[in-house]
Amino acid sequence: MENRLSPRALELLDDLVQASRALGADPSLVLHGGGNTSVKATWQDITGDELEVLFIKGSGHDLATIGRVGFAPLRLERLRQLLPPVKMGDLELGNELRAASLDAKAPNPSVETLVHALVPHAAVLHSHADAVLAITNTEGGRAKVEELYGDRVVIVDYVMPGPDLGEACFAAWQEQAHEGTEGIVVLNHGLFAVGDTPSEALVRHEQMIAEARALLGEVPEHEAQASATTSSSTSAADQVLALAELRAAISGVAGKPLVMRRRTDGQVSAFLTDPVLRETTQQGPMTPDHVLYTKRTPLMGRDVAGFAAAYEDYFAAHKDRRGLELTMLDPAPRVVLDDELGMLSLGRTARETGITEDIYSHTLDTIELAQGQGGYVALPAGDIFDLEYWVLEQLKLKAAGKPKPLEGQVALVTGAASGIGRACAQELMAAGAAVAGWDLAADTADAFTDQAWLGLTVDVTDPDQVQRALAQTVERFGGVDIVVISAGIFPQSQDIADLTADQWRKTMAVNVDSVAALFSAVHPLLALAPSGARVAVVSSKNVPAPGKGAAAYSTSKAALTQLCRVAALEWAPDGIRVNTVHPDAVFDTGLWTPELLASRAEHYGMSVEDYKRRNLLSAEVTSRDVARMVRAMVDDTFACTTGAQVAVDGGSERTL
Repeated sequence: MENRLSPRALELLDDLVQASRALGADPSLVLHGGGNTSVKATWQDITGDELEVLFIKGSGHDLATIGRVGFAPLRLERLRQLLPPVKMGDLELGNELRAASLDAKAPNPSVETLVHALVPHAAVLHSHADAVLAITNTEGGRAKVEELYGDRVVIVDYVMPGPDLGEACFAAWQEQAHEGTEGIVVLNHGLFAVGDTPSEALVRHEQMIAEARALLGEVPEHEAQASATTSSSTSAADQVLALAELRAAISGVAGKPLVMRRRTDGQVSAFLTDPVLRETTQQGPMTPDHVLYTKRTPLMGRDVAGFAAAYEDYFAAHKDRRGLELTMLDPAPRVVLDDELGMLSLGRTARETGITEDIYSHTLDTIELAQGQGGYVALPAGDIFDLEYWVLEQLKLKAAGKPKPLEGQVALVTGAASGIGRACAQELMAAGAAVAGWDLAADTADAFTDQAWLGLTVDVTDPDQVQRALAQTVERFGGVDIVVISAGIFPQSQDIADLTADQWRKTMAVNVDSVAALFSAVHPLLALAPSGARVAVVSSKNVPAPGKGAAAYSTSKAALTQLCRVAALEWAPDGIRVNTVHPDAVFDTGLWTPELLASRAEHYGMSVEDYKRRNLLSAEVTSRDVARMVRAMVDDTFACTTGAQVAVDGGSERTL
């Protein structure tokens, strides 16, 4: 792309990148891919002709991290030919925007491209600023904007993004714009700031936001609360179970497992204890775009069936608004406000759940700010519905394809910071699961940076630490669907005659006792798993084929395997599958140092490589091989199997 641009055009594009990132760095302006920016420059086509081009943010790109390739270059002349009086539908607009692109590899342009094209200014920066929405989303919001900005902005009543918004902004610009116009405010939608350069547009944007914030006063600040949002006689253990029960109920209505995240702080408390604020949450989102994550309203309390019935009525009342044949989305809530549990956010993945939480936290801020301006007023339900069932969003859902096999499910992996446990955690996250990884390592939290990872430093032999870690797991992800037992110790080789009671007890405590205690603690959560729960236990080849000098280890793994067999018997009525994997000679773990490998290979008169492959298949068994078997045990591959014991050892003459 760069070879088509003059030095001045590249300078403008880089200025746009920096201005966009500045906008995207402030979550009170744009959230998770929201907002869009553009600049007009020149482009030399393959014939050598100079064309006016609009660089516009590509759909799906995040302003906080966007680079040059995140902007689609479009023929500006063609875009302006699409302005009124031309009429078109949403799909026609999408096709025309793709056809106007000068780069087949560029992302799909923003659906608000025509708003950027119609203004004469070179640069446009658009945000959904909380402060602006807190003013527009009130009774008499238009008059408040007029009083705040005077004639410096063109004011447009809310209409749907796409062709409708382009038409409305075009008409308003013709009527209201003049040489001193600095931007457009679309009520219940956001601010478009204009300028001769992206830097100038950014300065204007920042100034107008500062003025809006000054009108509103200080942005609400709430002290975080570590305890429950409101006083309650419910015990911590009962609240953990209540969270899992609510997630199970919501997932059942959604028809798929959802990840659920809990938040309890001063802001949530303020909304739950103030009757006016509580009632206001039932009006709708601060801008219709957010309905895609939050639904139109949150569920107040825990009547999931009642919420679903109301959603079905909402769909029935509005489905014929645009003359399209629509399929109802799932009627499950995505935000819950509950007196005891606080604010709960839900999504298909941990990332989506985090986006939902961020959006609704800013919604609460906006509602509270708007109260100081006479009261929050959302758009009518029909306008929200139109965005929720927008044909372009319906196409996105169809194009998304099948979900990952473990999407929406929550896995608990012990011994997850290294070796087989780490490989299992990585494999499960790749399959779509949210993973709570427990390990003794102090840096467990940093083992992965994925939003689907919760790393906790836990001694699995300490019942209090286990209970706290279970509570943290459920508060972050909503429940437990999958348990992978990988934590274990292999004590120093020692003959039975020399074995001490302390060595024996420590091995049993880690390898068996801790698992029995965890099974007891986690069973009520597993019984609530929306898609049926699964347990996979990493045992050992030493169960069928013990070795000399490993009495404590071999006995502990045999006891662990027997524990799993009993669990498979007892838990089958709850739909919980329990299967065991017996690995052997997995050398990419912390147990096997290069020195130890060399020593053992020398003992057998073999090279290190041959020693690693001394099995029937001459295969080198890795942690990932074991993890892939574990994944199979917890996805649908083993859907009809429980109580199984499967070796991952390349084949052993001692066990066949």
